[in-house]
This record gives sequence, structure tokens and C-alpha cells, in this order.
Amino acid sequence: QVQLQESGPGLVKPSQTLSLTCTVSGGAIAADYYWVWIRQPPGKGLEWMGTIAYSANTYYSPDLRSRTSISRDTAKNQFTLQLSAVTPEDTAVYYCARSRTGTWGDYYAMDYWGKGALVTVSS
Repeated sequence: QVQLQESGPGLVKPSQTLSLTCTVSGGAIAADYYWVWIRQPPGKGLEWMGTIAYSANTYYSPDLRSRTSISRDTAKNQFTLQLSAVTPEDTAVYYCARSRTGTWGDYYAMDYWGKGALVTVSS
């Protein structure tokens, strides 16, 4: 059984960098699949932020590319999201998930999700 768990600070100040880690158990992130960060601001829909493939290739939302970085630590079986220069508009529940295909925006291809981590951007 694959499990994903987000971890990181729940409160970040404006202009700082948000950093979240997704710890994966039950499957090696370097073996297969695509590992995704998604967020949902309060009252809004899901937003696909970026993907790191099993090959370590990364793909980012055009809207967030300049501020987003996704990396991985295969020894710890973790992948990490960094979002720089945050504003209150970045307040959201952040999810990590596994995609079978890596097709951008195809939420039906997601077969495992973390529970989500609420990150509030506020001074």
C-alpha cells in the first residue's frame, strides 16, 4: 500500500519561501510513476503546481514556474516543494500525490494522495 504524507510549516510570512516535503512509503519514487504537488486555496479549485518524474525530470505550471522548485531525496524517498516569494494568495491546502501517467491536469490518473497540509501565508 502506497502512502504519502506532507510535512512542513503551517505558517509562512509574506516574501518568504514555503517548503513542504512529501514522504512516500510503499513504493520507490525513483522506480516509476510521477509525483505531483497540487494545492487548493480556500473556496477555489485544485491547482496542479508541478511534477517530478521517476526519472527526476521536472515540470512546472507556467503560472508558478518562476517561483517553484521540486526536488527529491531518493535515499529518504521524499520529494520537496519550494515556493518562493509567497503572498497571502498562496494560502492553501497543499497535497502531494502520485500520478500513473504524469499527464498535466489529469486528476483521474492520480491513484494515491496525501491528506494535505494547510499552509497559511500571513505576517
